[in-house]
Parts: sequence; C-alpha cells; structure tokens
Amino acid sequence: MVNEKFSPDEESLDRNPMVSDGLNPDPETLLKEDTINMDVLKKLVGQSVLSVDQFDKELVLEVCKFAALLESTEIAKSHPLDGKIIVTAFFEASTRTRLSFESAVLRLDGKIISISDGKSTGQAKGESLNDIGEMFNAYGDCVVMRHTETSAVEEILTHLRIPLINAGNGSGEHPTQSLADWFAILKWKPELKGQLKAENKIHLGILGTPGSMRAVNSFLRMSLLFKDNIKQISIISEMADPLGEELTNKVKESGITIHITNDVNEVVEDLDVIYMNSIAFLGDSYKSLDSRFKLDSHTKLKDDAVVLHPLARLDELDPILDDTHHNLYFTQAHGAVFVRQALFISVLNRFNKLPKEKIPTA
Repeated sequence: MVNEKFSPDEESLDRNPMVSDGLNPDPETLLKEDTINMDVLKKLVGQSVLSVDQFDKELVLEVCKFAALLESTEIAKSHPLDGKIIVTAFFEASTRTRLSFESAVLRLDGKIISISDGKSTGQAKGESLNDIGEMFNAYGDCVVMRHTETSAVEEILTHLRIPLINAGNGSGEHPTQSLADWFAILKWKPELKGQLKAENKIHLGILGTPGSMRAVNSFLRMSLLFKDNIKQISIISEMADPLGEELTNKVKESGITIHITNDVNEVVEDLDVIYMNSIAFLGDSYKSLDSRFKLDSHTKLKDDAVVLHPLARLDELDPILDDTHHNLYFTQAHGAVFVRQALFISVLNRFNKLPKEKIPTA
C-alpha cells in the first residue's frame, strides 16, 4: 500500500526536474530582438580565463547571450567538444564548481581527466606547479584549476601552453562564478544590457569582504562594468576596509557611490540585488561570515528584490527563502553550466560544430 503522505501528486510528477524553486527567468529574454556577435566571442579563442579584468561589458553580454542560447537550444547532438580533453585540476575542495565544469564538458561530448584532491598529486610530495603545468600540455586541451594559493595561477602558467580557466585561486578571483552571477541577473533584468533611466538604476548590496573573498571580489569587479546602470553599491562587512587598495582604486575610477556598513538591516529595504557569500579561504582554513549578516523571514526585503549566493551556504541564508520570488540563487547555480559551456566552445574555437540553423549570429 502506498503511504499517502509521501506519494507524489500529478503536479509534482509533471514538474520539470530542471526547474528549481524560486525565480526561473526565461533565458530567451536575453536574445529577444538581439543577435550573438561571434566576432566578440572569438576574442576568447585560445585564451586563458584568469580574471574579470580581461572582460569588458560587451564581452560579458555576448558570453551571457551565448549561454542563454545554449540553455534554450538542444545542441548536444552536434557534439561541440568531441575530441577535446579537459583537465579539471582541483587542489581545493569543491562541489558545485567542479561538477558544473565537468557537466558542461560531458554535455558537449568532451572528455575529462580529473584531479579531485590535491593530496593525490605529485604536489603532495613537493612537485612544483611549474612542472605540473608542463605535464598538462601533453594530457589535455584546456585546464580548469582551483587552488588554495592565490599565486597558483601565475606559477602554473610558467610552463603551461594550453588555455587555463581559473576556477578560484586562494583569496584572489573566481571569474567564471561572476559570469554565472551576471548571467542570472541579466536573465532577471535584461534591460541591464542597455541604458536604464535614472529612476530604474539598481542598488546593489554585497554581504562579504571583497578584499579577501574571491567570489565577491570577482562579482564586484564585474559589477563595475555595469556602472551606468548601478546607482549605488552597499557593502556589508565586519571589516572597516573591506576592499583593500586595488579594489578601492577601481571603485573610485568607476564613479559608483559606495556605502560601507556592518549591518544589513541598515540598507536592506532599499536593495534591489543582494549578493551573499558564506565562507572565505584564508591561509589554510575557512572563515565564516558572522551570523549578524544573514537573511531570514524577519528581513525586510523589497518586494521585488532578488538574492544571489554562490553556495555552499551556512546560516546566513535561511532556506525559508528558497520557495520565494527572492530566490535567484538556484537559477544562478544551474545557469553556471551554460556559461561554462559558452567559455569552452569559445576558448577551444568549436563554433563550427554548432547547428547553424539554430544559431542566430551576426
């Protein structure tokens, strides 16, 4: 006999498993009355993706539009990465990022060789990243690397000649995460592609310390590319100087008004987009955000405000928000696969493998 309490109803059986709780903006809104400029995307051919600073607004928009096309179009049968081998080298623990990259490759019919634990590599015995990079040249066509050391990207590039995609280097950057972040935001508000009127510009809130947390570091850098549509950025941090000298100078150059506070409740009622992070890797350990910087059922969010979080989360983001229209973080996580597919196809120059009848390009 079926236990009625746990038996699925017709609605749940019919539900698309790819559709998450919270907001699920249609990716095709990014393609309406617009085309993908492949000449812009081809700037990535053969290039490593190391920092947000390699991108301008135009390139971010084209990557996100391409990701929107990949999300809304069946291209797996074209086998865009057939014959390509991707090395996923994760010297630091990861769930979403590693699986997202590997899912992106496998769905495009590429092949993967993987390091899922740095302790299983020669580096655990003292081998240098310089030498590991030299070996990677013979093993694959592109390397995706995450490492606990901020200097790891520079070190492995000493001898690495195939493209490298930075999946997080210590407290440095996480550029593909920021692309996934802005892909979600642009699907939510595609008007950000153009020029908003002054009254429609967004107030962006960042809970975290960009100077030492790589996800919020990269998110802030990429947000500065959209400065014309941002009226203010509020940074909620326990640090008096959450940016550091370099980011402070970048923000000053952008002309965006920055407000720094240590209390989310001071600004939350005016925030349109709230970007959170829970943990930062500092030295050889993880540091959690203070529980004061959290969102829950008591937080006075604007009715149309959205929340992003790169995950994993701790108690700073209450699951009670999961089934609300404020939740953009599940869409953010799911969309990362398509952003990374767009990068692989671009970096490895596999545009000619795409089904031409379905690719509206200019």
